[in-house]
Amino acid sequence: MSISRASRLRVGVIGVGYLGRFHALIYSRLAAVELVGVVDTDLARAHAVAREAGCAVYEHAADLMAEVAAVSVVVPTTAHLAVAAPALTRGIHVLLEKPIASTAAEGAELVRLAAAHGALLQIGHVERFNAGVLALAQQIDSPLYIEAQRMGSFVERATDVDVVSDLMIHDLDIILSLVPAEISSIAAVGAAVLTSHVDIANARLEFANGTVANVVASRVSDHTTRRIRVFQPQRYLSLDFVAQTLDIAAPQMVAGAPRPDIQRQRLQIEPIKPLDLELAEFVRCVQTQQQPLVDGRTGLKALEVALEVQARIAATVPLD
Repeated sequence: MSISRASRLRVGVIGVGYLGRFHALIYSRLAAVELVGVVDTDLARAHAVAREAGCAVYEHAADLMAEVAAVSVVVPTTAHLAVAAPALTRGIHVLLEKPIASTAAEGAELVRLAAAHGALLQIGHVERFNAGVLALAQQIDSPLYIEAQRMGSFVERATDVDVVSDLMIHDLDIILSLVPAEISSIAAVGAAVLTSHVDIANARLEFANGTVANVVASRVSDHTTRRIRVFQPQRYLSLDFVAQTLDIAAPQMVAGAPRPDIQRQRLQIEPIKPLDLELAEFVRCVQTQQQPLVDGRTGLKALEVALEVQARIAATVPLD
């Protein structure tokens, strides 16, 4: 049954660069959404994306906000507060790309504004909607040690931030979602290789319940590696984000044997498009008035940990 235009959620996209374009195109395909328009400082870019998505172009974000109930904000992190705050103040629901802000204070202000004005704030930690991560989370109960690697080649569009904000924050957010305890200590090292920012980094997180996590992120590697391994009592799990496979190893008693045998199982994860799922979840949460999987407070916590990692790296190897 088709959804009437009057009942669709009126949505806009502010910022239609590389990632924002995908937001606009996905919204244009969602039956429950009416994509009203897009905004970008590059008007030619805005018009090109609007033609693809079948929507209008607005020169100013304020004009678009007057016409919608929800927006995706896909602008540089340094502009998150300036762009998202007016929307939240109007009570407009916001899907804000990660990280939530440049500073913890700005992130906290966005969380405060959302609560004060009854607006939903979802942070775009898209890896939480990866089918493999969703499958892994279902298998985790008491992790003891977590090892995450996110390594790839250099991408020019990411030169305005360091590898912690660009890549590592994904795994920090995933780890925080898997470990039911507060962080007790953080140690980190890193180095700038191709830019003036840290391009390769390692962080060790220790949690109050004894869990330890080791996280590596690099954007100067020859090969793409995206993997997370989890050790817990009686079970080892290894998720390959690229191959979308989840390997599970667990002991199993064998009759007459002096010790258990290690049984190994490989689950092939049915691929899904994480960004499609993330945007559909945003729309569903707005329509049902439910809190999203990655709300503002969750995004703020991930930012706070990322900032502490950055501080530890800076204390170890001061950057120019």
